[in-house]
Parts: sequence; structure tokens; C-alpha cells
Amino acid sequence: MKRVIAIDGPAGAGKSTVAKIAAEKLGYTYIDTGAMYRGVAWKTLREEGDTSDAAILRAVRDIDVRLACTESGTRVTVDGTDVTSEIRTPEVTHIVSRVAALAPVREKMVELQRVMARDGAVVMDGRDIGTNVLPDADVKIFLTASVEERARRRYEEMKEKGYAVDFDELKGEIASRDKQDSERAISPLRRADDAVLLDTTALSIDDVVARILELCE
Repeated sequence: MKRVIAIDGPAGAGKSTVAKIAAEKLGYTYIDTGAMYRGVAWKTLREEGDTSDAAILRAVRDIDVRLACTESGTRVTVDGTDVTSEIRTPEVTHIVSRVAALAPVREKMVELQRVMARDGAVVMDGRDIGTNVLPDADVKIFLTASVEERARRRYEEMKEKGYAVDFDELKGEIASRDKQDSERAISPLRRADDAVLLDTTALSIDDVVARILELCE
């Protein structure tokens, strides 16, 4: 059976990391929906010169966002340009929640995401996969972790990539993003009623992946 697996949770909970590994072990396609919204944010920053709602809506109007699974991981292209690395910059992270809160943006991305999952055998992660994008997913998981732990993970990730970041500032940004994602009017971040809650604060990546694979059996 080609299952559809939905993994939701706040920023820094480890969704992308464990979803990618779980998909590889299952032989499924991994769909990083957050990367799609980051693609819209990247295009807005590059082409519009400002980050107003109007600018974001102009950027998304005719955007072509694609995900491709390769041996080196998922590659993201926007209008034919590979932006896999560029969409992970602090500048993109700073505006991506606002981008994702706009109804026309979500409508376009959700349409693309549902097409990707149509034939099953996919692991999709995001903020509203189990509640909105794929409400009939076979397995639903809600990953979370303490704000402190999520900030530590993001801090280490940014340092490895060469970015100069302040831990306390990063912690504040994550808490603020939680608030924005949870309180937005369109498809807010919340745990689906039938989703399994998995707190990753004290768990290793291998522990989390093993638990996800158990739930998929």
C-alpha cells in the first residue's frame, strides 16, 4: 500500500530532517512544503524590492516552484533557477511566515502539494498538512520540541552554514514565528485531532525516525 504520511509542527522541531530520512527508508518521495513557501519569499526579495503583501502577491502570481528528489537531496527550483541554498538564508526565514499567511499564496501552494501527493507513497511536512492539505492522510504526526531546544538546533545549523546569529535573538524569532503560525487566519498551525504527538526535545534523530517508521507499519 502506498501510504500518504503527513508531518506537521512548529519551526525547528526537526520535521524536514526526519521526514527526509523516513522517506528514504520507505522508498517514498519527500515533499518539503516549507521550501515551497520559502521559494515565494526568495522571489519576492529578489524581484520586488520590498516585502509588502502586494509585492508578495505579484511574485506568486505566475511562480513555478518545483521539487526534485536527487541523490544529494531535494532540490528546489523557482522559475527554473535552483534556489536550494538561497531559500535558507536569514532574510528568507524572516519573512516566510508572512508569505505563508496570505490566502492566494496558500491556495496556489496547496494545489501544487495535493497534485504531488495524488498517487501516494509520499512523506509531506509543513504546518497544516494533516489539517488542511492532506486531511485524509494515512498517517499523521505532530512533531514538537521546546523553544529552547529548537533555537539551539537552528543556531547550530546557521553557524555551520557560516551565518553570524545571536542565540537569544533566534529564540525570540522562533517564539514569534510560533505565534504568527498559530494565530494566522488561514490554516493555522495546530495538531490534527487524529495526529500522533511526538515531542523530540530529548530524542535523537534516529529515535524520531524509528518512531515514525513504527507508526507507518
